[in-house]
Amino acid sequence: MGMLTVLLQDGIGGLYVKMEEDITDAGKKGEWVEIPPIPGALIINVGDTLQILSNGKYKSAEHRVRTTSTQSRVSIPIFTMPRPNEKIGPLPQVVERDGVAHYREFVFEEYMNNFFGKAHEGKKSLDFAQINSF
Repeated sequence: MGMLTVLLQDGIGGLYVKMEEDITDAGKKGEWVEIPPIPGALIINVGDTLQILSNGKYKSAEHRVRTTSTQSRVSIPIFTMPRPNEKIGPLPQVVERDGVAHYREFVFEEYMNNFFGKAHEGKKSLDFAQINSF
């Protein structure tokens, strides 16, 4: 639900991303694809807030973590998000460029309440903010 997540994962792996479209040699729409760990690399996850601010140009990633080893998995995430009382919505200059806003403006705390109410329903929490299908 946040803006960005910066993640350092160990060599065990176990991070998966759900494919939103078919990509040759990566996976088909709806499949879960494992993101292999690369030593010293940081993974940057785009969150719902950045998707809303960018009016859908940047897409948040539905992801999960599964154990793929008998060893313990360690990851270090850093989450960035607005304060609960901040208003968020598509940036005006992005709406001007796109010609239409795909998301409405709202107070972030409202979105957090909605998100945690639908936390295990994939990306359905974005429906709360969406005003036009695209």
